[in-house]
Amino acid sequence: MTDNQNFWEDREKELETMREKAAWPGGQKAVDNLAKRGKRPVRELIADLIDPDTPFFELSMLAGFGMGYPGVEDVPCAGIVTGIGKIHGNWTMIMANDSRVKAGTYFPITLKKHMRAQAIAENCGLNCVYIADSGGVFLPMQADVFPDDQHFGSIFYNMARMSAKGLRQVTLSTGGNTAGGAYIVFMACESIMIDKQSFSFLGGPPLVKMATGEEISAEDLGGARVHTQVSGGADHMCTDQAQAIARVRELLSLTRPQTLHLHRYAAKAPKTGSSTVYDVLPASPHHGIKGHAFLQAIADDSEFIEAKKNFAPGRGTNILTGKIRIKGLPAGVICSNGAGIIFHEAAKKVAEWVVRCSYEKVPLLFIQSAPGYMVGSESEHAGIGKYGADMVRAVSCAQVPRIQLVIGPDNGAANYGMCGRAYRPNFLFSTMRARTGVMSGKSAGGVLLSIEQAKRKATGNPMTPDEIAAFQQKMIDKYEGEAHPFFCASRLFNDRVLKFHEIRDWLAMALEVSLVRPIPDPSFGNFRF
Repeated sequence: MTDNQNFWEDREKELETMREKAAWPGGQKAVDNLAKRGKRPVRELIADLIDPDTPFFELSMLAGFGMGYPGVEDVPCAGIVTGIGKIHGNWTMIMANDSRVKAGTYFPITLKKHMRAQAIAENCGLNCVYIADSGGVFLPMQADVFPDDQHFGSIFYNMARMSAKGLRQVTLSTGGNTAGGAYIVFMACESIMIDKQSFSFLGGPPLVKMATGEEISAEDLGGARVHTQVSGGADHMCTDQAQAIARVRELLSLTRPQTLHLHRYAAKAPKTGSSTVYDVLPASPHHGIKGHAFLQAIADDSEFIEAKKNFAPGRGTNILTGKIRIKGLPAGVICSNGAGIIFHEAAKKVAEWVVRCSYEKVPLLFIQSAPGYMVGSESEHAGIGKYGADMVRAVSCAQVPRIQLVIGPDNGAANYGMCGRAYRPNFLFSTMRARTGVMSGKSAGGVLLSIEQAKRKATGNPMTPDEIAAFQQKMIDKYEGEAHPFFCASRLFNDRVLKFHEIRDWLAMALEVSLVRPIPDPSFGNFRF
């Protein structure tokens, strides 16, 4: 085993530790408390819900750590499990409140994660299953979760609009759903409640007593029997969680089978072997990469059909373009190479390639390890702004599925041109080598230091060498910390932090899911070619 592989496997042990924290909030004690109420952890329910011996691709596991909300530092897994699995052979988005985290209460990060899952489902044309067990909004932060667009009400807006598009919305209530949480039950196309375990009401017994003076139990106010036999707010009543999960599967059993809107070839493993990725990516994220070697490590049969291979040697080759297959599915690739700095020649090449793949209706895979576009008078005069803008236009308007994988620096406008979060890729994955920020810590430290030095000099109090060193290190630590994949994942700047050996499986899933919906005809904005 090489030193490089040892280094990355150590980093992935850190990742695994964070995943365990996300999956086991409250430890065994919390699981035992669920069992006393006839409940199981939501991931066990999901395992029974999806087809036997098929994987569940869980999204955004690291969301919610280090948020520093009032009285709450961490919200493990954002208090909600989201991910994609197959039900009767169809890819389905599953969203499940984890009542072990503040009774399934919605914090700002919970809303962001829930709605990111809905956005993926709507964009890709997936049915949705909600496993609902929520006390509604986190009341101390009501101004941050209740009244605005992309706050709590947007969940129900999304449910209504997806249902109108023919995307089934099925809710299984496994506990209390109060106030806004109740609408996850009532807004569904079909909803299931469990006798003496599920409750849905706009106001719970304490609020009812305060508002009207009426004293009533949760069961009599909004239990399963009330909503399946009296109000009509729910459709199916089950006796326990196992029966309820079986009913969800039954409701989706006659759904039209999905088809992929692209040709697929026989899958072939890379010739280089599964561990090659660990060797080809340097330990330092700021060292250049060998793009060809990385592509050979993840592509079917290690085959990369390169486009414009000889265009502008040295500057046009800092980004590679071409096609690969991932488990039989073709993808047009835009891959950082070497130092990854984007010169105007590379920007022109990428814009043309994005347009070409869009007309061919081939998905795009952006493999990002770029510290930015080239700066300086020579680059400006050559049109880096103009051609960089064309690259951004092409990426923005491409109608084909777009997936980003970050394997290194992800800084400045390169984040935009390589289809970062603001450009709404179908999926965005990071690795432990990813560093996403406006600039590197070293660059930020230098820029901010020069500003601070000028301010101090103007006041007649120039910085001492020790102050200079301390200030610069502080800025480096801040920017490097905020660029780290854990920080980005906690705030949902990516959909999953992947281990290197997971890359092929996740890219294959992302491509397949993104191809469930037909690809629209291309339409591009103003170009300056």
